[in-house]
Amino acid sequence: MTFVDTNYFLRFLLADNLAQHQKAKELFLLAAEGKKKLFTSLVVFFEIYWVLTSFYEKNKSEVAQILNNILKIEFLGIESKEILKEALNIYKKTSLDLEDAYNIVYAKSKKASEFKTFDKNLLKFF
Repeated sequence: MTFVDTNYFLRFLLADNLAQHQKAKELFLLAAEGKKKLFTSLVVFFEIYWVLTSFYEKNKSEVAQILNNILKIEFLGIESKEILKEALNIYKKTSLDLEDAYNIVYAKSKKASEFKTFDKNLLKFF
């Protein structure tokens, strides 16, 4: 199993460094052919989100599309994929940030009876 870090995804997706883009593309092609098993973490997923929104200043629609595409990669293991998909749907349709949408979906998936926050807007979604 091979762990894939944030920068591999970003170089592949953005192709802003051609040499690194090619290396990332080669890795993903090997995995698509079943020659490598890839996985990543929730932290990496949220780092991709953060870099795209802050450094690259992508809009919500662009970010949601990119992140949805990552979740569709069948040869990539990532925990809580279904929770992330649901959180992305909420993120796209509301004013919530992705981390807040994730926390709402996560809490509901764990059958939380309450959601304690001082953010009144966030409470509307629980």
